[in-house]
Amino acid sequence: MTDFWPLVVFAHVLGAIIWVGGQLTVTAVLLPEAHRLLPPGERASLLRAVGRRFAVLTFALFVPLQLVTGVALAAHGSLGWSALLRPGDELTARIDAARRRAHMRLHTATHLLCALVPHPVDGCSITAAHARLDFHTAEPLDKAALSAGIARLVAEAHPVRHRWISEAELDANPQLVRSMSVQPPRGQGRVRVLEIEGVDLQPCGGTHVANTAEIGTVVVTKVEKKSAMTRRVILGFAEAAAGRG
Repeated sequence: MTDFWPLVVFAHVLGAIIWVGGQLTVTAVLLPEAHRLLPPGERASLLRAVGRRFAVLTFALFVPLQLVTGVALAAHGSLGWSALLRPGDELTARIDAARRRAHMRLHTATHLLCALVPHPVDGCSITAAHARLDFHTAEPLDKAALSAGIARLVAEAHPVRHRWISEAELDANPQLVRSMSVQPPRGQGRVRVLEIEGVDLQPCGGTHVANTAEIGTVVVTKVEKKSAMTRRVILGFAEAAAGRG
C-alpha cells in the first residue's frame, strides 16, 4: 500500500513557500516598481487589482490547503521533516574525511596543550582550521615554549585511547575535569574519558587521533591576554601559519 503522507507534507510545505514567496514578491518587487514607474492613479488601480487577486488565491487555495494538510498531519503525528523518513529506511551518510581529520588532529592537540599548561580551562573552540583554549591564570605563557612542548609530545608518539570510568570514580577524582564551565554528562553511571598515555587523562566525548604522532605539526599561532585572569592560546597547522607569514 502506498504511503501518501510524505506527499501531504510536501504539499503543506510547498503551499507555505509559494504563499510567503508571493507576499515577498509583491512587497519587494512589484510595489517598488509600481511606485517608480506609474502615476498615482494607475498605481492605485494596479495595487488594488493585485491585492484582490492575491486575496482570492489566499482564501480559495492557500488557506484551505494549509488547514487541511496541517490538521491531517497533526492528527497523524507527521508534522515535521521526520515524516519523510520511516523506520527501516536506508540512509547514506557522507563524512568529509579531510575536515574530520583536521578536527581530530587539533582536538587531540588541545589535550597536549592542557598537559603543558596546568591551569583550569574557562573557554574552548575547535574548528577544522584552528583551536582555542582559554586558561584561567594570570601567568604569562610563552608561545615558542608551548609550540616546542607540543612538538615534543607529538614526536614521542603517545598512544591515545578512550575508556570509561564510573561516576563515583570521577567524583573521587574531581581534578580530572579541567573545564570550569562545562561538566561531563551524567546519568548513565559512567563517563567517557580520553587518555593520552603518560600525558593527559580527562573526560571528553570528542573525536581524536589514535596516536599523538598523527597530530603532525601543530603550533601555537597566538597567545593573548584576554583579561586579568584569562590567557588565550590559539593553535593552528604549521603549514597554514607559514602561509600567513
